[in-house]
Amino acid sequence: MHKTHKVVGSGLLVAIGVLLGSNFYIPIGVAKAFPIQHVINVIAAVIFGPAYAVMCAFAISLLRNLMGTGSLLAFPGSMIGAFLAGIFYLKTRRHLAACLGEVIGTGLIGSLAAYPIAKWFLGMDHGALYFVIPFATSSLVGALLGAVLLKTLLHRLPVQPSKHT
Repeated sequence: MHKTHKVVGSGLLVAIGVLLGSNFYIPIGVAKAFPIQHVINVIAAVIFGPAYAVMCAFAISLLRNLMGTGSLLAFPGSMIGAFLAGIFYLKTRRHLAACLGEVIGTGLIGSLAAYPIAKWFLGMDHGALYFVIPFATSSLVGALLGAVLLKTLLHRLPVQPSKHT
């Protein structure tokens, strides 16, 4: 896939993530579950690879925070999930592996990484495990939606994921 396709496609995913992610959420405990971010992580990981998926996740988190529609907790979860989704997909070439990487990366590792941010920067005094269920729920729902969208989209797109992403 040409670099221009990756940049333009990533930009479109960032725009979708900022617009839809801010309007579609599920409140779960202290966190807001934004499954759109996970959908985008899986799609970006499969189509563009781990580096572009992480850049998309960072850009979406940054823009949403600048607009006041996001949380600092989005940074570790979304970026770790995007990275693992991309790596799992690269190793297996299976969409469900990308979903698994997203759920492990965001739902488990990202939720635990969010704890120090919540404690030191947001003043939340909850245990680290308090974040696991909301993050895992959101990432599971989003990853499965991402897999469904990928199955639909990849049959219709003129550009397929490259073998070297």
